[in-house]
Amino acid sequence: MSTTESASNYDRLEQMPVRQLLESINNEDKTVPLAVEKAIPQLELLVNATVERLQQGGRLFYIGAGTSGRLGVVDASECPPTYGVPHGMVIGLIAGGDAAIRKAVEFAEDDEQQAWKDLQQHNITDKDIVVGIAASGRTPYVIGGLNTCRENGIATGCIVCNAGSAVAAAADYPVEVVTGPEFVTGSTRMKAGTAQKLALNMLTTSTMIRLGRVKGNKMVDMQLSNLKLVDRGTRMLMEELQLARPEAAALLQKYGSVRAAIVAYRNGDTQA
Repeated sequence: MSTTESASNYDRLEQMPVRQLLESINNEDKTVPLAVEKAIPQLELLVNATVERLQQGGRLFYIGAGTSGRLGVVDASECPPTYGVPHGMVIGLIAGGDAAIRKAVEFAEDDEQQAWKDLQQHNITDKDIVVGIAASGRTPYVIGGLNTCRENGIATGCIVCNAGSAVAAAADYPVEVVTGPEFVTGSTRMKAGTAQKLALNMLTTSTMIRLGRVKGNKMVDMQLSNLKLVDRGTRMLMEELQLARPEAAALLQKYGSVRAAIVAYRNGDTQA
């Protein structure tokens, strides 16, 4: 039996007071970062492979079902506003299609052929890399997709929460974050989902940094899509260029991005 399906370390949950429930869940959650830490060498290989392909014009695809698929969609959707990359650079695909993001689609994950069909809708090529996300490591949608990718010379990776899984066997760059039993037996939206979210954060953040999408520690390519981000961009310019707020705000408004404003200012445009 996979460790994600093994019995919880706790029992009689319905008899626990709320404080004990919360403290027990928190105690289990504390183990997750340590499990991720053990997988860093594997994550390093996956990041390097991803950076190499994106530098050459390739794309990063996620394929997953249920919670795993939703986490991939979330991570992919956050890359453009955070790092200013094109929407098609990181793409999250979920078994059952976009409708499955909000409502479970029964048996969608059991079709071994569907992931490849979904990838073909995006004209997948051997320049791209496909990362399967599956807590159990045995989701047919993911296994079939990764195996077909490999047959077509497309690089594959995965993020799973059991050791020695079929998904990992189908990946060139497997990442195994073994999180153990869930607080509620088999509920992989809990520790396994947290581990996958951490690993995805590490994958895309490290990749975007290596692609030059961060300057110092700042998101200089972020999209200025709300007042909070406009204010953050203004403060970045104030700090970076030693400007007063009115000048920084005017410069940002003129050029529309922190990076463009910095480049223009340093090239002599000091008149916003």
